[in-house]
Amino acid sequence: MNYDVIVIGSGLGGLTAGAKLAREGLKVLVVEQHNRPGGCATTFKRGDFTLEVGLHEMDGPGSRDMKNRIFSELDVTGNVEFLPLPEFYRFIRGDLAVTVPHDPQLAAARLYELFPGEKEGIDRYFDLLLNPKKKVTGNPEPDISVGVFLDSIISNEDLKLILLGNLGYFHDDPYSLSLAYYSVAEGSYYTNGASFIKGGSQKLSDHLAGYIRKHGGDVLLNHLVTGVTVSNNSATGVTFRKRSDRTRETVTATAGEIVVNCSVPALADMLPQEQGALLKEEFSVLNTGASLLTVYFGFDRPLKELGHRYYSMFIYDRSVKSQADIARNNRDDFSRRSFTFVDYGQVDSCLAPAGKGVGAICCIDYLADWEKLGKNEYELRKEYVAQTFIERLEEVIPGVREIISYYEVGTPATVKRYTLNPGGAVYGFAQNPGRKTPDSFKAVENLHLASAWGRNGGGFSGAICGGYLSAFNLLRKRARR
Repeated sequence: MNYDVIVIGSGLGGLTAGAKLAREGLKVLVVEQHNRPGGCATTFKRGDFTLEVGLHEMDGPGSRDMKNRIFSELDVTGNVEFLPLPEFYRFIRGDLAVTVPHDPQLAAARLYELFPGEKEGIDRYFDLLLNPKKKVTGNPEPDISVGVFLDSIISNEDLKLILLGNLGYFHDDPYSLSLAYYSVAEGSYYTNGASFIKGGSQKLSDHLAGYIRKHGGDVLLNHLVTGVTVSNNSATGVTFRKRSDRTRETVTATAGEIVVNCSVPALADMLPQEQGALLKEEFSVLNTGASLLTVYFGFDRPLKELGHRYYSMFIYDRSVKSQADIARNNRDDFSRRSFTFVDYGQVDSCLAPAGKGVGAICCIDYLADWEKLGKNEYELRKEYVAQTFIERLEEVIPGVREIISYYEVGTPATVKRYTLNPGGAVYGFAQNPGRKTPDSFKAVENLHLASAWGRNGGGFSGAICGGYLSAFNLLRKRARR
């Protein structure tokens, strides 16, 4: 089996790279260990309900959004529908409740009213997000943490927490999150708005996989890459096998270029020992990011009938009084841990039949708290988590408990099982200040990184743009030969 390019993994980064390369006439093979393409951009069915694995909201696509070009090139535009969302998010902590609009002028005006003495800090915050490449005035370092930046411009802790409402989209601690990264990622929500994919993120993944096949490529599901072959310090192919094959018999496919849509640590284990050790050393200074826990819900009635009217809410526990409390709270008991609730019924999501609804609770979590549990203990802990969050959600949306007809808990161990990411990490390497930005590999040539573990980081936009840029750089390299 000989190809121009082999893509390891079919997350959005791998699918975008594969689609772009297939469009340009290269023969592409995508190898995916799961039974469907998409990685975290997937859905699954439970009775009448389609449950969304990963996407709560994606920034854009807006007028200044790179994804517009990508979606146009790959025929996403017109084939996948993006639903604009009614608000950025609603922040709740005890009696403090604020709805933050996507429009930055409206958001700033609302915050002026609540915190009139912080107008200068609010202006500096939005100025940075809307102009992320501008150097922060008085900043003596090339990159600092979000926490340090907010402390330097704002004194009111409640305001800082409101601005950090959706911190879990990126990281678990403002004091170890890169301001340079955050300002671009968060700024895109204010610049381009946000949307949900009608029918769920699987629609986008299936479209990209179909695009690859339509342009002569192959997408092989239920197959696990077991190794990357290397000759003269250059990647030359992969070995893989059927996941269900108990004989573990492998097949070899060759290619001139390999696109890596798996984690960097997993790639290191696929390489020969010498190159794998060099790769581990190369990225040893980087930290693995946090994971997520999700409780999926199917409702017998739309939540709008209970008077609920918000798409996404970030519920901070009363114990979180400053941004310094956030990291500790993310490891607190689930009875106090801050969480997000998304009601997909606030838009025409098509995830539930008429007269029913779908929602999800999500919070930062860590694999270490789950991986050593026995089977019974694991299931009991999941049930405790579900009942605890249902009780807490009832406090915010009275009556919701009575209309829950289905619930299911996905843990960091679930994330690891389906993505093979170490630690169940959903955003790849942690976006720490001044971190190295992976793009290519010194240890082996002809490897191209196109995943949340790369330069553009995690999230749907990071993966899509990272995959496209990976393909673009690969094509430019081939053109120079």
